[in-house]
Amino acid sequence: MAAGGLAHPLLYMDVLNSALGTHIPVHVWYTWTAMAILITCGLIIRSRVSLVPGGLQNLFEVIVGGLEDFVVANLGEGGRKVFPVLITIFVFILTMNYLGLIPGCDAPTANINTNAAMALFVFVYYNYIGIKKWGAGYIKHFMGPVIFLAPLMLVLEFVSHLARPLSLTLRLFGNIRGEEIVLVLLFTLAPVVGTLPMYFLFILGKTIQAFIFFMLATIYLKGAMDHAH
Repeated sequence: MAAGGLAHPLLYMDVLNSALGTHIPVHVWYTWTAMAILITCGLIIRSRVSLVPGGLQNLFEVIVGGLEDFVVANLGEGGRKVFPVLITIFVFILTMNYLGLIPGCDAPTANINTNAAMALFVFVYYNYIGIKKWGAGYIKHFMGPVIFLAPLMLVLEFVSHLARPLSLTLRLFGNIRGEEIVLVLLFTLAPVVGTLPMYFLFILGKTIQAFIFFMLATIYLKGAMDHAH
């Protein structure tokens, strides 16, 4: 029994760990699964690229094209340089979120370690882009618009930026873990009647959470790339 008296769901990767005699964390297994799914989809699409897209190619073109327009509209043409990283973050999180809807699977994003790793990557990446573009002048982004308030703003901005990875981590973790708990509860109470209708709502919720992470990463990059005032 899991905490709170709920029956712990049977996970495929727990069975695989037992069969192999390994102790690899379940969220790591499912993260690798998400990576394998995306790599496989990429190879399939590349082998079937057509001027008239259909099926999987059409789906990914809609997603990639729409999000690229969103990034360019917010970051300008310079956004195309960072877009490959942003779209990778989005589809990776989306795939991991959706894994939680498959019986016997668990969403890696329902584990705080997965989210912390991605949040730290975003933190390092947008600061790297800022330093690469502005050099030592990047420090001006932390000093505020009024010079005599610079010492105070420097401290406040550093604290604000350091809180961003924590915010990204907890927001995604809380929402996805909450949905997983609700799904287990509904399945325990009413396996089919209570669970199936909620799948559509959870699909929407998991998509929104992936987009929010993507959007916040875009906003942080915009702040790093914009001229300091």
